[in-house]
Amino acid sequence: MSFYGLIIGGAAFILIGLFHPLIIHAEYHFGVKSWPAFLLFGIALSIASLLIKNSILSSILGIIAFCSFWSIKELFEQRKRVARGWFPKKPRGV
Repeated sequence: MSFYGLIIGGAAFILIGLFHPLIIHAEYHFGVKSWPAFLLFGIALSIASLLIKNSILSSILGIIAFCSFWSIKELFEQRKRVARGWFPKKPRGV
């Protein structure tokens, strides 16, 4: 019996949940101009995932990398949600 699938699935569930508030926080404090950080983080973790021999750790790094890539799209979507008034906008000068 192998628990790899459950471990990786649980990690994906938790990581997706962690990235949601991270996107909200990044957009609030830095706006969409923070997208290159998500891109670089995703690329770095993609490379790390390729170099790690442990299947579970490699998979989790890959999940984090692609959560980071998805976050780029979500940053721009979050900007739209803020414009609609669904989330607070950061006051100017703060």
